[in-house]
Amino acid sequence: MSSCSIRALWILNAQDAVVFSRRFPVVERRWRLACEKEKDSCAVEDHGYSAQPLLPTDAELASAFAERKKREGSARGFGIRFSQSVQGSDSWVDDPITRHIITLYIYREERDEFMLWPLVLHTKGSYHILVLPFVEPQQFKAYGRLCTRSDCGNSVGEECSLSSLLLDLPCITGAFMVAHTVGDIVAGDVQDPEVVVSSSPSVGGLLDSLTGSIGIPSISARAKPVAAPVAASTTSVASAAGNVVIDAPKSTFRPIDKEVLRTFISSSMPFGTPLDLNISNISAIKTNGFSSSDLPPSDLKQPAWKPYLFKGKQRILFTIHEFINAAMYDRDEIPDAISVSGQLNCRAELEGLPDVSLPLTGLKAAHVEILSFHHCAQVSEHGEDKQALMFSPPLGNFVLMRYEALSNLDPPVKGFYQLSMVSEDEGAFLFRLRLMEGYKGPFSMEFCTVTMPFPRRRVASIDGNPSVGTVSTTEVSVEWKIITSGRGITGKSIEATFSGTVRFLPRTSQRVPSRSMSGSACVVEEDSDVEQDSSSNIVNIEEYLMEKMNKDLQGVDFEEPLCWQAYSYAKVSFKIFGGSLSGMSIDPKSVSIYPAVKAPVEFFMQASSGDYILWNTLGRCPFAASPTVH
Repeated sequence: MSSCSIRALWILNAQDAVVFSRRFPVVERRWRLACEKEKDSCAVEDHGYSAQPLLPTDAELASAFAERKKREGSARGFGIRFSQSVQGSDSWVDDPITRHIITLYIYREERDEFMLWPLVLHTKGSYHILVLPFVEPQQFKAYGRLCTRSDCGNSVGEECSLSSLLLDLPCITGAFMVAHTVGDIVAGDVQDPEVVVSSSPSVGGLLDSLTGSIGIPSISARAKPVAAPVAASTTSVASAAGNVVIDAPKSTFRPIDKEVLRTFISSSMPFGTPLDLNISNISAIKTNGFSSSDLPPSDLKQPAWKPYLFKGKQRILFTIHEFINAAMYDRDEIPDAISVSGQLNCRAELEGLPDVSLPLTGLKAAHVEILSFHHCAQVSEHGEDKQALMFSPPLGNFVLMRYEALSNLDPPVKGFYQLSMVSEDEGAFLFRLRLMEGYKGPFSMEFCTVTMPFPRRRVASIDGNPSVGTVSTTEVSVEWKIITSGRGITGKSIEATFSGTVRFLPRTSQRVPSRSMSGSACVVEEDSDVEQDSSSNIVNIEEYLMEKMNKDLQGVDFEEPLCWQAYSYAKVSFKIFGGSLSGMSIDPKSVSIYPAVKAPVEFFMQASSGDYILWNTLGRCPFAASPTVH
């Protein structure tokens, strides 16, 4: 990220108020010098705006952001030009990338208005993160010309298109990395990739000391993980016949820990240049500092991703974590679609700066397509069914490799879901599922939950008892816990059925829950399909496109973008231990370390549900047509 410099960043809340900001004077001085070198103060030809060498105040930026959101329909905006687009707006440029890289126009009474670009926009929870990277004035002027053209944009990749311009700006990628990391810190989502370890005592030392500094439990040794709760419902004990529990919605508001954010920004991007965005490393440096004992041997160069040298009991831990995405239709004319995406997580507790090599096996059978490697890895051997990796491991947990594959096993959850609306406010449903059919030990399903979302209706009551598990409801969903955590199944399959009726409150007396309501003010959140002003006739881009493509389908809440007419599918969540669905694996005995040390190698495999959808057999469903082979 040496080619990326950040001029400033801002964090805005749901009310479009700046709650945190940081400016980098060193980078800003470079920008002023670049503007002076242009001699014309970076004035954009044939355009009424100029790139001023000054940054706006927090109040000016908040006002500009709110004005843009009102003009563009939402925080993201339209991304494409339509009849209500005005010259100079992001939608006028007619490129979907403007939903993520936006422009703000700053208005000042004593000066001419000026333009801020490119602002990388990232939304996390109820906060919007804006990052302004440094670009050359010539690139700024090129974008200014795109804002004034009369045509409706060029194809992606052609000359004079916004996408082509951004491809030549590596600072955009760096700014996105900064925005996503800051968003994770703001939301408290800073855990490292999961590496399952044994329940043996902790190794102690530096790695364990990281736990308490900013709340990152994943760096210290921990026991077998407990399955995370699915949806916003209370945990109930599994029983032969399920009980119905009404759950209250939970608040997701989280205040910003500004001290942690200031420390991270100061350490990770001194003077505005991102150097290391690993929150674990930054926290370790803040907590422990450096000492002479941390110096590497004189003949070795210490990599940036390993600021500390490990000391303690040595071992290596690998975890293959796969995510299964499935669309189950139960229709003769539409085949089911199943895909597997996976990652190889690693944690190497090794002293010094050793090199680790290991072979990957099962690539041919799994039809594995490697997507990316960690920057510490080197691919040293290729084969039809084997690939060897060599890497110098960093501290803590990290993702060594990401891949896509096909499943060599049947779907872990098979069956169908049917729902028919017998009246406007009542629906009859039926589930018939088989879990873990054809799976033998050591495969074990830790938990399994089925959720029926109803984002446009409010659930009044539900009648029916499942053959196994328990049932609970929220205001906008029904949740069936077939297997609860701690009561998993191993080496056997089970059949689960659930039939009943679900009743909704009448539409005239219900209000659709909206994340955009706060106090007495109504603020349109990211990707909300609620109109801001009935007189403005501005709709959200997703709703606009949906109406064009599916005029007979009702718009829906974007928390459930695939839930057409609010009763079309059920979502399955589960976790499986003991193996990989793709068949890809590593042999712990084949892992070698140089220089040679006695370090045990632990290996674990698990699979979790991604978007695992049971489409309503009696309703509409989207699908991709497979190409015909002649």
